[in-house]
Amino acid sequence: MTAIHTRTANLVVPALEAAVRAPSPHNTQPWRFEVGEDRIDVHLDPGRVLTVADADGREARLACGAAILNIQLALRAAGRACAVHLLPDRARPAHLATVWLQGPCQVTPEDRAFARAVGFRRSNRRPFTDRPVPPWIRHALVRAASLEGASLVLLDRPADLDELAALLRRAEHLQAEDPAFQEELRRWTAENGHRDDGVPLSAGGPRPAPGGLLTLRQYPGGEERPARPFESDPLVAVLSSFTDVPLAQLRTGQALQRVLLTGTTAGVSASFLSQPVEVGATRDALRDLLGGEACPQAVLRFGYGFAAPATPRRRPECVTRPRRRQPEEATR
Repeated sequence: MTAIHTRTANLVVPALEAAVRAPSPHNTQPWRFEVGEDRIDVHLDPGRVLTVADADGREARLACGAAILNIQLALRAAGRACAVHLLPDRARPAHLATVWLQGPCQVTPEDRAFARAVGFRRSNRRPFTDRPVPPWIRHALVRAASLEGASLVLLDRPADLDELAALLRRAEHLQAEDPAFQEELRRWTAENGHRDDGVPLSAGGPRPAPGGLLTLRQYPGGEERPARPFESDPLVAVLSSFTDVPLAQLRTGQALQRVLLTGTTAGVSASFLSQPVEVGATRDALRDLLGGEACPQAVLRFGYGFAAPATPRRRPECVTRPRRRQPEEATR
């Protein structure tokens, strides 16, 4: 990336490599970056927002929030502090954040562990074992969300888990019967090795055996795979914000990534159960299940399983350009 200032390239390049490892719906990677001498600007790429599953861009902003946290973690692991300004320009709502490079900082073992985990984190759509996630990890996941101003509720009660499973089946059915949703899903299902975005067939996971509690999203081509039993007592959690404005969604995206990386460092796999939060009626019902106060942003499944394959990513140089001065800056 020759356009990056040589004085900061050794900091910025690893930060952008971490940023593009963030999760995103259908692996759309809905971000763009602009780099200045002492800053990284994060922008939403509207051309990569799912027009059916994510018409208002909520999930895309969650993804960009996760990328913003990855930038911070990479900088801290390199011994550099940073300051983050979310939604810095009201006139440009696609400008989601500016990350300002600051002075040196002390690197902690947690900083190093989390920065390492960025490269190992995967969405694991395969069956988990029936080994329970211990209480200390459950507490760590909940705490990770709270550190970023979000709420993670573990659905420990069987009645709550059954209700979530029913909402999941309902949302999956509605999306399966929606031709526009299915066409969009097909567009973002990739042949293995042929694209640097989308969900490869190898990452889609097997079909759940009949009678299982959870209904995982089925990607085109997966119907030909043999069915396999999934875990009988899954650990499911709902990540929520306290408002549903873009700023809250960005912050919750940072919380999402901190939760996922907390699980990764503890050896716990995770996958998304996105259907209930992508359908308006089931998202409202899920909010009622949580007491009517919080705004559900993501549903996650945690457990122990075999390693999942990585999904492809666009290289940082494909999504980055030098920062251009705005007209109002020229007059200062």
